[in-house]
Parts: sequence; C-alpha cells; structure tokens
Amino acid sequence: MKHIIEKGETVKKVAYLYQIRPFDLLLFNPHIYSETAYLHPGMEVYIPNIDAVKPRHDWDNHTEFSQKDLEKWLPDLKKLGVNVEVIGHSVMKQPIYSLSIGTGKKKVFYSGGWHANEWHTSKFLTRFIHELATCQKQHSPWLHFDVNKLLSEVTLYVVPLVNPDGVDLVLQGVYDQHPFQNDVLKINKGMNRFEHWSSNIRGVDLNHQWPAGWEEEAKGSPQIPWPRHYSGSGPLTEPEALAIYHFTLKHTFAYVLAFHSQGQVIYWGYRGLEPTSSKHMVERLSLASSYTPVHTAESDGGYKDWFIQETGRPGFTIEVGVGTNPLPPESFSEIWSNNCLLALEGLSL
Repeated sequence: MKHIIEKGETVKKVAYLYQIRPFDLLLFNPHIYSETAYLHPGMEVYIPNIDAVKPRHDWDNHTEFSQKDLEKWLPDLKKLGVNVEVIGHSVMKQPIYSLSIGTGKKKVFYSGGWHANEWHTSKFLTRFIHELATCQKQHSPWLHFDVNKLLSEVTLYVVPLVNPDGVDLVLQGVYDQHPFQNDVLKINKGMNRFEHWSSNIRGVDLNHQWPAGWEEEAKGSPQIPWPRHYSGSGPLTEPEALAIYHFTLKHTFAYVLAFHSQGQVIYWGYRGLEPTSSKHMVERLSLASSYTPVHTAESDGGYKDWFIQETGRPGFTIEVGVGTNPLPPESFSEIWSNNCLLALEGLSL
C-alpha cells in the first residue's frame, strides 16, 4: 500500500497508524534511513499490506504530538462540551487554540507547547482536558475529585500548543516547499537536524519574550535569531506571544500554570513579587506530583514572571519529565502519571 505523508507525521506515527513496527516501515522504504529520519509532507512511503484496524488516536507513549494531532481531537472535544476558540495565529498562520471547560467564577489558565521540542506538554494538556470533559459528561469522579463540583466552581482555559510552527519543525524538519527553509537553515548554521530547536520558526524563544526583566535577559542571550534563548528585538514581537498576552489581559485568571520540559521541578516565584499564598500552593502541587518546588529559575523574561509582576497573582512553571529534549515518546507515561493529579489539584488551589 502507498501512503502520502501529511503535515506532522513521523516514522513512529505512520507505523502506529498502520499498526506495524517502525522497523517494518524502514524495511519497505530503504530511502528512510532510520526511525528518526524526517518524513516531509507529500513524500510517498510504502506500507506492508496487512489486515489491521487503524487506531483513531494515540493517547499513550507510542508517538509524538503536533498541531495536526490537536486538530484531530477538536471534534471530539466539542462533542464533550469543550469550548474551542482561536485566539491568534503563528508566524506561519496556524491557529493557536484555546480550549475551555467549566462554569465557575474562578478562572484558571494552563498552557504548553511553548518550546518546539517540548511537544509532550501539548499532548498532556490535550489528553487532560479530554479526560476532564469525559468525566464531567459521565458524572463520574476522577481519582478523588468530584469533577462536576470542581467545574461548577472553576472555569479552566487551556492553550495546549503555543508554538505549532516550531513543533512541526522538530518533527519534520524543512524541505523544498517549506516557506522558511532558507531562514531556518541560516539560523541553524546549515544543519538540517532540529531536535535542539526550542524557538519559534523565526528563531525567537517565546518564553523569553515577556516584559519582565526582558532587557536584562536579552543582554545575556544570543543577539540574533537562534535555535534557543534569543529574546527577540524587543518584548512581545512574535505573534504567538502576543496571542497569549492579549488572551491573558482579556481574562482575570486567578493563577496560571505554564508547562515545560524537562527537570521535574516547579518554579513558583519571581523577584519576591509573588503573593504569600504561592508557597502553600506550590507545596500542594509538589505533593500531588512528586516534583520539587524551586523558588526561582534565576532568569527573566518568562510568561510566569510577567504574570506575577503584572497581576500580583500566583504563577507556576511546571517542568515535566527528565532527560534531554525532545524527550522520547516513551516518557509520556511518567509525565501523565506525575501530572494528571497535579493538574487536578491545580483546579482546587
């Protein structure tokens, strides 16, 4: 059988789709040299002609997660009562989605996929809100939480994927039809592997874009577009950061949780500007996850930093997983088991 590669697909994703081993895909396609080789949109690959039921989605630890996967879940989420809103667009005009659920007066905001090689956070948040909505619809508890009661007191907003262009780059690389091919290769000094890339497609780190000590952070960061840590020519120059900025100003969030990877720590302070309640809140999040509370990352320019400075309300950066980014798909089991209780606890702080 012939399969035409779509946006966001990888060797592991195609193998999972047809319920074969990645090794089998390599055997039938000698031009694919390894399981980590990039598959570009429009590429033809051959699949062993076997009789297998194609799975709809991969919620476990088999494959990566991209904008295409998120969009496949949107119809199911809507059926479960999740509100889907486009709050902005990326550099490459991809929608940045907000998912919300609940009717409570207290508004809470979770975000992920800030960095291109941290797609696990997007997968976690999408699965989390799906599970939450399923429990609400079935009037069933989740762990020891009464979900319906919780969602009558809280409205949860989730932006699972802030940086869709960057995630696509890490998963599929660049190719002749890619509109930023020359720019990306220039930033990457001619190298065509992107596992290390955490910036957006223009080489700006979206978590260094925030007007909270931005000038200080920018002094010690690259001064030109870079695969990571470049703060941009000024704060809030990138459309992805601007989308989150305007979204945050639109809502009065009681507190925010920004999910990143890796480190298994929770950062909870910024220059002593955080409220006194933050310490007790982070202790609860730590007990629910086994992650270590750390007062500050000794850096500036982050979204959590700006939120604390701007509002005086609590903000937390959750560093999921441990290893080297991008963490392998197999890491998702640990991320899920350590963070679903944390995310539930986060709604009841």
